[in-house]
Amino acid sequence: MKRRTFSAATACALAIPATRAQSAWPTAKPIRLVIPFPAGGATDIIGRTIGQKLSAALGQQVVIDNKPGAGGTIGADLVAKAPADGYTLLMATSSTHSIGPVLNPRMPYDAVKDFTAVAHVANAPSVLVVGRSFPAQTAKELVDLLKRNPGRYNFGSSGIGTYPHLTAEMFKWRAGGLFVVHIPYRGTGLVITDLVAGQIAFLMDSIVSAQPHIGDGKVRPLAVSGLKRSATLPQVPTFEELGIRGMDFSNWFGMFAPPGTPADIVQRLNRELNAIVRSAEVVERLGRAGAEPAGGTPEQFLKTYRDEAENWKAVIARAGIKPE
Repeated sequence: MKRRTFSAATACALAIPATRAQSAWPTAKPIRLVIPFPAGGATDIIGRTIGQKLSAALGQQVVIDNKPGAGGTIGADLVAKAPADGYTLLMATSSTHSIGPVLNPRMPYDAVKDFTAVAHVANAPSVLVVGRSFPAQTAKELVDLLKRNPGRYNFGSSGIGTYPHLTAEMFKWRAGGLFVVHIPYRGTGLVITDLVAGQIAFLMDSIVSAQPHIGDGKVRPLAVSGLKRSATLPQVPTFEELGIRGMDFSNWFGMFAPPGTPADIVQRLNRELNAIVRSAEVVERLGRAGAEPAGGTPEQFLKTYRDEAENWKAVIARAGIKPE
């Protein structure tokens, strides 16, 4: 009896670590990567690139789940309230964590307290684009046209308070206080159709999502944000070169987990993501799309998006932007 009891106890003890090993992250189920914007936008393009490589690095499927709406708030809030087990992640951007909280104090989440910063993965400048048949051939011609016709033209964005909206408001301000009517859409991809049709005068889009439309001739790039020309659009001048100051910014993209996610999971994700964005293939793919790899610690990422929030307060106040 004693021998049988000892053997059963031993078997039970040996089974415990085996059970834990079977459920160790990330072996239990696929990882859900929520992208809070429609397919085809900059966040989606970067998120899918990173998600594919992360799946290979972790040996677990990463499923992309687009949850657009309310300037990225719907998808971000979903992750903020998800279980903190490492199986639900968010590919976020300035719209969801730097601009949104400044714009709307009543957001359903706190951009700092309700998320765990994982890694800053990429940055991308914005590009001012018009439809291929639009009469303005240069940024100067566009500014002159808009100044001569205040209130006659529209510009599109992926929603009130999103990065394309705020960068367009910055352009209007820095170009001399242009009066152009804002038309919000559910994604910048949806703006392109009306841009090509001539119903929208311009769009301040991420180079990442604008690149395919520029390449096929649907839209024409007039200027890029940032301190230097984009390597993917070397023929397009910066706003600074054109005498429009204060446009030296880029949109950030980064990954978050729900609050309370175990530190070992966050550290593993951060380590893998840093390796991914430094890999030659991803650097080349991001560069081809117009983005630059980032990286760094979760603490550095936290500081990046908190600091940037301060930079948009003046634009939001000046334009009188209110949340939807």
